[in-house]
Amino acid sequence: MKLYKKGDDSSYTLGVFPTIELLEHKPDIVKRVVVHSSIEENRGYPKIKELCALHHIPIDVHYATINKLSPKSNCYAIGVFKTFYEPLQKGNHIVLVNPMDMGNMGTIMRTMLGFGYQDLAIIRPAVDIFNPHVVRSSMGALFSLRIHYYESIDEYLKEFGDHQCYPFMLKGAKNIHQVKPVTPHSLIFGNESSGLDDIYMTYGQSVFIPHTNAIDSLNLAQSVGIGLFHFSQDAFNKQEVLR
Repeated sequence: MKLYKKGDDSSYTLGVFPTIELLEHKPDIVKRVVVHSSIEENRGYPKIKELCALHHIPIDVHYATINKLSPKSNCYAIGVFKTFYEPLQKGNHIVLVNPMDMGNMGTIMRTMLGFGYQDLAIIRPAVDIFNPHVVRSSMGALFSLRIHYYESIDEYLKEFGDHQCYPFMLKGAKNIHQVKPVTPHSLIFGNESSGLDDIYMTYGQSVFIPHTNAIDSLNLAQSVGIGLFHFSQDAFNKQEVLR
């Protein structure tokens, strides 16, 4: 088995937990599971065996493959899967314009899932979501999201032009604390270093997150987390009432 390269039709998880997430949420795309010879000591192994048996997925014990593909010594399982893309559904979206950092991407995926957002639009050029480092940093959240790449923001808006757009910008016209979310909406965030171009001021209601002058800007993943928290409050408050 070879190391993953961008554009490959297969990728793999690195670790027991993301492998379990893969088996639970996308068993139909799993080709096989490779495990370390000492995985019997790991408490997640019974779950992997159970899920593989349920879905008739082969398990190979292959120490050399684990060592070749994993940069860390504590990796006990690798799930080999076919790369996949799903159309986005109507509802609230996160839109990332030219994201390039693998760690940020994985963190954003996990944060989205935590706040109930399952649709992610990515405007190219952008990081490869199937890079094993992205898969690992998402802790398997990748397998619970619908993700689609677009060549431009205009291509995205042709499909979801009925969404209220909220571009997050340092020059944003409105403080996030003064924004009352409208649904369905698209929260739009720019590249880690350059943010969004000024043209995005014309897309819907631009928003800024207030912070002190001690920093130039917030990290992309932090900004997305703050945006998700603010825009999901109504939904979570309704859930609390229902409880």
